[in-house]
Amino acid sequence: MIKALVFIIVGFAAMEFSGWFIHKYLMHGPLWMIHKTHHQPSKSALELNDLFSLLFGSIAVVLILLGVQELDYRFWMGIGISLYGFLYFILHDVMVHRRLKWFDRPKNPFLKAIFKAHQAHHRTNQKDDAVSFGLFVVPKEFFKNEEK
Repeated sequence: MIKALVFIIVGFAAMEFSGWFIHKYLMHGPLWMIHKTHHQPSKSALELNDLFSLLFGSIAVVLILLGVQELDYRFWMGIGISLYGFLYFILHDVMVHRRLKWFDRPKNPFLKAIFKAHQAHHRTNQKDDAVSFGLFVVPKEFFKNEEK
């Protein structure tokens, strides 16, 4: 069971770090035509940018299916990626962008920092000049107290 937990953590961490890289260098680079729909106001429930979620989710499903018979590392990494995707949906789509109105603004310091970092990311609707490309690894500047 320890190995399973390690591979879940590896899958989760791989998503955060590869997601940061993909977001910064591909989504805000050659794939901007897709990603820019996320930086523009939308009246639709879906954005072209949601294709990225389908891609990452597909990777998780393939890993789970490849590893399900043996419950090997692929299965557990797929579970880690799926956990990341679920938490990403809750934090990013529900809490930050309020695509579903389930929660109020966060009061927890870590969740507040995630919120502030993502708000800073969206201060521009341009390909360049954006900051804070990850979700869970939040630059320390976003933990500073607002009352200062």
